[in-house]
Amino acid sequence: MNAPVYRPARAAHAAHGHLFTPLQVGHALSLPNRLAVAPMTRVSATADGRATTQMADYYEAFAAGGFGLVITEGIYTDQAYAQGYLFQPGLADDAQGDAWRAVVDRVHARGGRIVAQLMHAGALSQGNPHRATAKGPSAVQPKGQQMAFYRGEGPYRMPEAMSDEDIAEAIDGFAQAARRAQEAGFDGVEIHGANGYLLDQFLTAHTNLREDRYGGSLDNRLRLTLDVIQAVRRSTAEGFAVGVRSSQGKVNDFTHKWEGGEADAAQIFGALGAQPIDYLHTTEFEAWRPAFGGRGPSLAALARRHVSVPVLANGSLHDATQAGGVIAREEADFVSLGRGALAHADWPARLRAGAEFEPFDRELLAPIADLANAARHRETVRRAAGSDQAPR
Repeated sequence: MNAPVYRPARAAHAAHGHLFTPLQVGHALSLPNRLAVAPMTRVSATADGRATTQMADYYEAFAAGGFGLVITEGIYTDQAYAQGYLFQPGLADDAQGDAWRAVVDRVHARGGRIVAQLMHAGALSQGNPHRATAKGPSAVQPKGQQMAFYRGEGPYRMPEAMSDEDIAEAIDGFAQAARRAQEAGFDGVEIHGANGYLLDQFLTAHTNLREDRYGGSLDNRLRLTLDVIQAVRRSTAEGFAVGVRSSQGKVNDFTHKWEGGEADAAQIFGALGAQPIDYLHTTEFEAWRPAFGGRGPSLAALARRHVSVPVLANGSLHDATQAGGVIAREEADFVSLGRGALAHADWPARLRAGAEFEPFDRELLAPIADLANAARHRETVRRAAGSDQAPR
């Protein structure tokens, strides 16, 4: 809490200006700026997966603070094997869909746009009351440990390999969740194909040992993601945005790289870009760094090279100079912020005003990364400072 405060330098304002130009994403999303809130797991829904008033407060604050686009946390898509965390929100039934309406309405009332991120945890499920087992592409023990700040403990369970029926159920789950998202008023959905969750497990050679049409070659390992995109498109009406998130690193394997380097990137992004999507969201630890080795283009820049839709870049872009630079260099079309948005829900408004930025306080996510813990911590900090001012 004694870390230095960041104030945007006047000399950098030209780069910041790129962040405040409008952007059209497909037919559905007319954004006033290039700033989005990144999807962040907050495990703050009811036990049966319904969005809450506290979640509506949380998402509304980002729109009120000037973010043109808000992307929700990962939302589970079915009541079979999709749920990853206890108290994760869902779009797996109509009651869950109805609960999101208040969240969507409040974001819209503030002039924002909101996209639901659809997620199937697959083998990385660490809290699913619907099933006692986890399922993934193959029976391969996931690397790493369950995440304690999402109420996990110990190693991940050994998953069972998905059958053809399980795969069909997962695809339909994405499609029906997208339909419910549109009915709830969302402006679009983002298919979570990144960070080690189910679709990424199929893409990754060491977690996908299948010998059928979903395993083996890179084309085959991509097939499930492409099937999901097509199913989501069929289940939603024209003018509803569909995005896809892609990454190399995973929540349980931060340093993973695609084996084929830029050739794999060309094949993956080329295949995704040929699908009926409206944007592609790439995420790395630091979005501007070379994707492979010490030199070369970033992952976002590679994506932009191979797709014709807008590219959304994520990764340590809470520094406005870095965020603006990614846009100015045409590595991406817009950027998403995680830690920066958590530190200041009004990050865009602060940047416009030349106000100070406080560093991200990791205690907001400890011991549990939920909204109740964050509120308690902010109140503790406020009281310790002897301030009657409401926490920011």
